[in-house]
Amino acid sequence: MGKGHKDKVAVITGAAKGIGQAFAKRLAEDGVHVAIADMADGRETVKLVESAGRNALAVICDVSSEDSVAAMGRRVQEKFGRVDIVVNCAGIYPQQDFSAMTFADWRRVLSINLDGTFLVTAAFVPGMRARKWGRVVNMASSTFGSVTTGFAHYVASKGGVIGFTRGLAGDVAADGITVNAIAPGLTRSPGTIVRKPRPGFANMDEEFVAIASLQAIKRPEVPDDLVGALSFLTSDDAAFMTGQTLNVDGGRVRS
Repeated sequence: MGKGHKDKVAVITGAAKGIGQAFAKRLAEDGVHVAIADMADGRETVKLVESAGRNALAVICDVSSEDSVAAMGRRVQEKFGRVDIVVNCAGIYPQQDFSAMTFADWRRVLSINLDGTFLVTAAFVPGMRARKWGRVVNMASSTFGSVTTGFAHYVASKGGVIGFTRGLAGDVAADGITVNAIAPGLTRSPGTIVRKPRPGFANMDEEFVAIASLQAIKRPEVPDDLVGALSFLTSDDAAFMTGQTLNVDGGRVRS
């Protein structure tokens, strides 16, 4: 069980599958009760949390909608009475050449990946401030530290997440709240294995192998590679760490 985790309450967005689901499972094993906020059915994640002996709640939530996030916040408050940990994991990763990108395409990515991070965090920070303890962990991306093609809106959104992480960290530090980010590389998950590969690759397996060849650790990343970083950042052991972005990408970004 993680240091300081016992009977804390976490909200994890995008936790119905993939990285978010792995995060929910690990925090439950650390002793945390978990609310799963996702547009998809979160019942599978609820079972994983409950099998670890923790309480769980799944709420349908569109993180880009202020009304939807507010409704989710009320449901979580009714169930648990408070939230100690926010993990902003919901996001989309569409591939699109800039020449074909419309403003609507741009706004869709920014509204989910960046606006959603703001809205969910803003819903729960006041309660953390009142209790003088909180952990916010946002999902960035190693693409912000490397050159990639076909993802201008995505990379911009994740750069915004890193900026928001740094800015918010200063605003809430006096209230016992830390704000950090995790930047994964291309992670083999239900959402990425079905994605159309970038030009030059016959399938996603080829792309996973190609990305892994650029890393120090030469195998594709999987969700379980990220859970240790989350466990640390949400624990008492990370109480003096804030405004930081951890690259957990197998050593692709080395700065």
